[in-house]
Amino acid sequence: MRRSYRLITASVLLVALALAGVAAHEFRLFERGWFNLKAWWQPAEQGIGLDRYQVALEAQPIEGLNDDVSALTYDPDRKTLFTVTNSNPELIELSLDGRILRRVPLTGFGDPEAVEYVGPNSYVITDERQHRLIRVRLDDSTLFLDAGDAEQLTLGIGLNGNKGFEGLAYDSVGKRLFVAKERDPMLIYEVHGFPHADPEQPYAVRVEQDRRRDARMFVRDLSSLQYDERSGHLLALSDESRLVIELDVDGRPLSTLSLRKGFQGLKKTVPQAEGLAMDEAGTLYLVSEPNLFYVFKQPVD
Repeated sequence: MRRSYRLITASVLLVALALAGVAAHEFRLFERGWFNLKAWWQPAEQGIGLDRYQVALEAQPIEGLNDDVSALTYDPDRKTLFTVTNSNPELIELSLDGRILRRVPLTGFGDPEAVEYVGPNSYVITDERQHRLIRVRLDDSTLFLDAGDAEQLTLGIGLNGNKGFEGLAYDSVGKRLFVAKERDPMLIYEVHGFPHADPEQPYAVRVEQDRRRDARMFVRDLSSLQYDERSGHLLALSDESRLVIELDVDGRPLSTLSLRKGFQGLKKTVPQAEGLAMDEAGTLYLVSEPNLFYVFKQPVD
């Protein structure tokens, strides 16, 4: 009887250990732990220093908005932010403290999931399910936006239901549009030639991948991207891992910002982070479904 009990106990422990190992692999805990150990032992000197950021505005509801916010981008010309909603498609302009300034209905966009500023009055919006990139132009007189009137690019790669294009970032110097595929598999595409900058030149689109960089990201999914023009580094937001990762020009992780309670001054865990943006001063803005707004700032030295 005692021997049977020991065998059962041993079997239960083995199963528990196996499940723990699977969970650790699934959540990339080993890689994340190793990164944290290295960062503690030898902090990166050339990074943005995401770990130093502290929340300045936490979980403020976006008044007048009940739909799911799905992205965020900063417009340096207007000094405002833009987000999109997908259940009732709209392009929404926000102030830097999370107030609605303008709402523009979207027609023919299907499932808009991301928006990115790419130049004065010019933005790219993703259609997640159809893997479309749609460039729109917006001025002060625009009342609505119709995808049928816009420049479009469909990327028929990595098709996987609604696990499609979830985030965008733009490198205005290198003319690269970074496109994040959420998961299964989790990838970042670099699109050259879209949007089309010079109408007098031939339309030539090139799509590149950096699988080594993508494999280094110890997160479960990708929700948003942000390109820092000052450093050339890419920020990747993961909802499921509750984390923002800074990647250097070679795709190596440099620093992280945790979205869990107790880190970065947060009183509560960010429930479902969907959009990330950064302004010229390095201030980070974040939105979480269904309508929460956050601001993170570096402490003044």
